[in-house]
Amino acid sequence: MEGRFDAGRTTTDAGWLVVREIEARRGWLERFAGCFVDHREASRVEHAISVQVKQRILGIVAGYEDVNDHETLRDDALLALACGQEDLVGEHRPRERDRGHALAGKSTLNRLEHAVVEERPSRYRRVALDPAAIEGQFVDCMIEAHDEVPERIVLDLDATDDPVHGHQEGRFFHGYYRSYCYLPLYIFCGDHLLCAKLRPANQDGAAGSVEEVARIVGQIRSHWPEVEIWIRADSGFAREALMAWCEANGVDYVLGLAKNARLNRAIGEALEAVRREQEATGMAARMYRELRYRTKKTWSRERRVVAKAEQLPGKTNPRFVVTSLEAGAFPAQVLYETIYCARGDMENRIKEQQLDLFADRTSTATMEANQLRLWFASMAYVLVAELRRRGLKGTSLENAQAGTIRMRLLKIAGLVKISARRVYVSLSSVYPLQHVFAQAVRRLQAAPA
Repeated sequence: MEGRFDAGRTTTDAGWLVVREIEARRGWLERFAGCFVDHREASRVEHAISVQVKQRILGIVAGYEDVNDHETLRDDALLALACGQEDLVGEHRPRERDRGHALAGKSTLNRLEHAVVEERPSRYRRVALDPAAIEGQFVDCMIEAHDEVPERIVLDLDATDDPVHGHQEGRFFHGYYRSYCYLPLYIFCGDHLLCAKLRPANQDGAAGSVEEVARIVGQIRSHWPEVEIWIRADSGFAREALMAWCEANGVDYVLGLAKNARLNRAIGEALEAVRREQEATGMAARMYRELRYRTKKTWSRERRVVAKAEQLPGKTNPRFVVTSLEAGAFPAQVLYETIYCARGDMENRIKEQQLDLFADRTSTATMEANQLRLWFASMAYVLVAELRRRGLKGTSLENAQAGTIRMRLLKIAGLVKISARRVYVSLSSVYPLQHVFAQAVRRLQAAPA
């Protein structure tokens, strides 16, 4: 047996055909690219910013985290087709040495990743971006993905660590995570990503959350003025500024509350009762209590607190949640177990983005460039989430994470044949998920534009 890399115009990522249907209906990548401004000399430009942005994000979707990979991927005719390139094989490029390369190479994409904000273009960095427009794009994608206006939406907030391994701008040692890292802020609505904000780690986990929530809520209400909005987060976000903003702007909240001696004393009888029950049965015991609570210095008012008194084998486990929701409509146990605990799914979405879509690949020197990398990974997540939500519903992959979807659905070899009028892609006849692939394409083609 002998193997060679001589199959010619063959792609290993025929799944780009599926992702291409999302862009054809939604145009999200085109609008994301519209957040960039090209100050390059037009007569010298061969690769439009829109094509470069699509190339970089579609590469992440397919598992290529580094721009170095595009030194070879630029010859993939199917990727060129998915990016909207007209010359799929690069035969019409001006310079002879570039012919045969349809897309941009690593150097061009590296310059894209180092785009500056619009106010500061320079002689050597001619691509600028509008951060506010990019941030608004994620909320627009969420709104457009809904076929009907929901009655209620829940915004989940969380901060996580993004370890750094060099001397990047903004690196600090974080005591909780025991590493040098960034501390990005994420906001999700279900599986819709609304905010991915890169921040230094030398600050409170809730820093900037009021500004981001205010921006997102304002944008949502400009489209859905009647929608009911809740926010949900762990105890790191139980801050006076955030709760007061919610109370002043008609937004309800369900936030974890760090335990302390006062709170533990307030449920002392319940803790003793569950301790005795656990000793008698040998099983975990819990009960819920309602409190009215106010801190001695930081809170401006008394608020409703739901307490869970729990005794595990060998361990007392009290937990607390502060909320603006009324006890009559949301009893203590329902609020804690059904509403608050559901926030745990957001952590799966963050892991999915970091582990499968390289959101933690923030290894360049500047915060600005690393933020752009995070946004590229975030747009890749938006595409995969739309594929899962609309194209894969009812299939074996409807709850699969991005890495599984990539491996099972997108990583398919295809033989690409280009004629004067058509592009033919021949896929394997023994591919096990042919019906899922075909169904995803049909459903995405039928989706509203």
